[in-house]
Amino acid sequence: MKLIWLGHGGFRLETGTSVVLIDPWLTGNPMLDETQHAAATTGATHILLTHAHFDHVVDVLALARHLSIPIIGQYDLMGYWAETEGVNTIGFNKGGTIAVEDLRITMVPASHSNTFSTRDGLRTAGSEVGYMISAEGHVVYASGDTDIMADMDWMGDFYKPDIGILSAGGHFTMDMKAAAYAAKRYFAFKTLIPCHYRTFPVLEQSAQDLIDGLPGVNVIEPQVMKEIDL
Repeated sequence: MKLIWLGHGGFRLETGTSVVLIDPWLTGNPMLDETQHAAATTGATHILLTHAHFDHVVDVLALARHLSIPIIGQYDLMGYWAETEGVNTIGFNKGGTIAVEDLRITMVPASHSNTFSTRDGLRTAGSEVGYMISAEGHVVYASGDTDIMADMDWMGDFYKPDIGILSAGGHFTMDMKAAAYAAKRYFAFKTLIPCHYRTFPVLEQSAQDLIDGLPGVNVIEPQVMKEIDL
């Protein structure tokens, strides 16, 4: 299994025959140069979306059309897009699990907000979510944008993820110290990868507080477009 950071909250997850783009943000992403867009998306088989804020969704419809691949996400938004945008979607809801080629993806709660812009102003796009992704003997928890929440208690106990991808930049999500607290209290990660940081000055620029708070955990500070073997 390989994981490639696309900057901010976006990732490319490669496993078996699947290449899943998680919250891919290309247009206007200050961390991902335009010359890297093709490499970031070529060969993708699915798009996995946690919520509809612009820095996660602005390229999703165009990518789905260009690559002729489905978007996977929360039922309300997927149903709306299937009806109004003519794209292929797979909609499900919290607690549900879907099989996607050699992956199993379970939707879990997150604590954030979830709106998108329309000609008539902001609209709610269902609810924000995270995912437990099972593949190659691992369970990867992709938190999406979230704060610490009590649901992490049962999520860690029930799904037992060994790899975590946590939004930890602060301001819009939990910060590095909070992510370290959540990881230590609720999970038993062997490997942890922070994201949603370094993009803007208002966000955290280093994961050192996360590293310091989790001795014994392999905390990897990802580099844009550099493979991480899991």
